[in-house]
Amino acid sequence: MQPFTVLTGPAAPMMLPNVDTDVIIRIERLTAGDREALRRHAFEALRYRPDGSDEPGFVFNQPPFRGAPILLAGPNFGCGSSREGAVWALQGMGVRCVIADGFGDIFYSNCFQNGVLPIRLPEPEVVKLAALAKDAAPMTVDLKAQTVTLSGAVVAFDIDPLRKEGLLQGLDDVGLSLLQMDAVRDWQARDRVARPWVWAPVQRAPAADPIRS
Repeated sequence: MQPFTVLTGPAAPMMLPNVDTDVIIRIERLTAGDREALRRHAFEALRYRPDGSDEPGFVFNQPPFRGAPILLAGPNFGCGSSREGAVWALQGMGVRCVIADGFGDIFYSNCFQNGVLPIRLPEPEVVKLAALAKDAAPMTVDLKAQTVTLSGAVVAFDIDPLRKEGLLQGLDDVGLSLLQMDAVRDWQARDRVARPWVWAPVQRAPAADPIRS
């Protein structure tokens, strides 16, 4: 997983409320198993006209925001069904940070497992940043300092320390757990002495005789 440290670039303001995971990526687009193809299908109901041409009013189709690495979103972003592919689709478009005043819980967790930083800020702060972002001025997100900077405005954000460490090191939950293997082995050694019966070899029953059974 690519580490997340400091990210600078335009922030695309898409302040629609309740954008669910089906809007981010339709479920049938995930059946092919091609993560690269998800880039083309992200937000397709908003992004394309019925004839397949670009919808010019969609923010990511506007030249200043094509490939923007930061998304400023409306309330309750990523709600709806649980699908990790929603995060993959955003990554395919180049998005590595989403800022909103609230997220769907599973979407929020999936972001951390894939190197995307979801930032929760009060809605007035998000609205303020969206107004400043309309001219595509570069925004800087500094994870170590836990700040968002845009056009002179500096906004601090909170994040769980363990999740922050995972993003900084490019590690998901499994990777973070593996960092503690020395402690795990020490505990196992102590527990083998304290509770040897727990660690006794498992006696497996002999395989059934296929003729008799």
